[in-house]
Amino acid sequence: MNDADTGLPLPADAPVRDDVLTTIDAVLFDLDGTLADTAPDLAAAANAMLRDRGLPLQPLEPLRRVASSGARGLLGVAFGIGPEHADFPAMRDEFLANYARDLCIETTLFPGIAELLAALDARGIRWGIVTNKAERLTLPLVAQLPLHPTNACVVSGDTTAHAKPHPAPLLHAAALIDVDPSRIVYVGDDLRDIQAGRAAGMATVAAAYGYCGDALPASEWGADRLIVTPLALLPLLGHSGS
Repeated sequence: MNDADTGLPLPADAPVRDDVLTTIDAVLFDLDGTLADTAPDLAAAANAMLRDRGLPLQPLEPLRRVASSGARGLLGVAFGIGPEHADFPAMRDEFLANYARDLCIETTLFPGIAELLAALDARGIRWGIVTNKAERLTLPLVAQLPLHPTNACVVSGDTTAHAKPHPAPLLHAAALIDVDPSRIVYVGDDLRDIQAGRAAGMATVAAAYGYCGDALPASEWGADRLIVTPLALLPLLGHSGS
């Protein structure tokens, strides 16, 4: 697969729209695993917990794959526990405290993201961020990353009553930027990103360069398109924003 490969079939019950991205006025992005490679700092927060308990540290790669799932994913790999475990709430709080202290030590934008955002600005296409990361972590991280200061909106996991895969955060973002959802594309590296985007009536693009998890491959998420580098999004956008 190369940058020109845009194809992902929709499920059989959805109409195929060859022009799905040609009338886009705004692009919304997931944050972790889509705009920013946050996995090293998330993994460090989990490994600090292992170190404090005298347990062997985890290598980065298995932690990276679940980074889009936040504390649930990282603690699942590091300790083999899930939200149903009695110790999970306290361990989640410990993990998040570790992460908040060292939020942006090794985190960087993915290669090509800065150029992509500059190109969207040049085309007059507005862009924003919709993440499941809590606002108390999202806003400081966005401030520390070299993200363009004129992004149209930042919607966090606790901005609305529901997080992704519910469409509420995406619909809230559409209202904030005053763009009809049908003229927005949502880009994300997790199945729930695509589920949320579709439920909101937006076009969807799977960021296969991101973390993507351990479940279904990105090619089976039902996104309208798949990209293997951030800059591969640009040729898919057929016109400048209004």
